[in-house]
Amino acid sequence: MSPNTSEIEKRRETALAAIKTAYGTEEDEFGATMFVSHHLEELDASYWLKHLQAASPEPTRVLDMLVLRSHWGDEDENGIDTFDFTLPDEITNYVISVRFSEDGSVNDISMES
Repeated sequence: MSPNTSEIEKRRETALAAIKTAYGTEEDEFGATMFVSHHLEELDASYWLKHLQAASPEPTRVLDMLVLRSHWGDEDENGIDTFDFTLPDEITNYVISVRFSEDGSVNDISMES
């Protein structure tokens, strides 16, 4: 059974909020914090200028431009256990992966490739 659109949207919003809350905290060292710092260092200024009109944007602006690449669950590509976010234009193979517990709360945030 595939999840309904409203549940997917609810978890997408929950995941993005959790990423922004976790950013810069000690617990998020290998999640959104590493994702943002890595991409600010590695991507050309032209990418940031195109999307954010700044050659070296504030990290929070990078978080604001995250897009949902996929969501999936145990053995189910339509699942809603894990949501993967990345930057627009397929510029990177890295994602910020947000995992949910069975009750729908955020369980883990990590950077994955």
